[in-house]
Amino acid sequence: MRVTSRRRLPATPAAVWKLLAEPYHLTDWWPGYAGVEPDRKGVSPGARWQVARTRRPGLVRKPGAEGLIVIERVEVERELAWSDLAQRFDVQVQLEPDAGGTTVEVAVDAAWWRLLGEGLRTVPKRALLRLERLCDTASSL
Repeated sequence: MRVTSRRRLPATPAAVWKLLAEPYHLTDWWPGYAGVEPDRKGVSPGARWQVARTRRPGLVRKPGAEGLIVIERVEVERELAWSDLAQRFDVQVQLEPDAGGTTVEVAVDAAWWRLLGEGLRTVPKRALLRLERLCDTASSL
């Protein structure tokens, strides 16, 4: 099952990509991750990043537990996709130029039961709101 959210951000695709392509920014905009330790491949297909989840408990995850995400696809200024192996969901972030800004779509694919409740089902929308705030902060520096 797939849930998506789409939002226009007031930043160029290059500016949004700079935030997405920096592994340590993942915790700033992706809900549920409190820490990340990328491997030496950085943002490239096949890279494996250790992630620490937040202290908030989930339906089937332990608070503060560690996991592994694998970067599946990278197309500079267009797409970033990864799989969270422990939580068994896939993420796709697509960027599209939009009159001086960028339209970003975030999609999460998971088994239907993983999307029960408010947790994972609302992650795309929350991720975009956090990414928008991050873009606003970056542009004001």
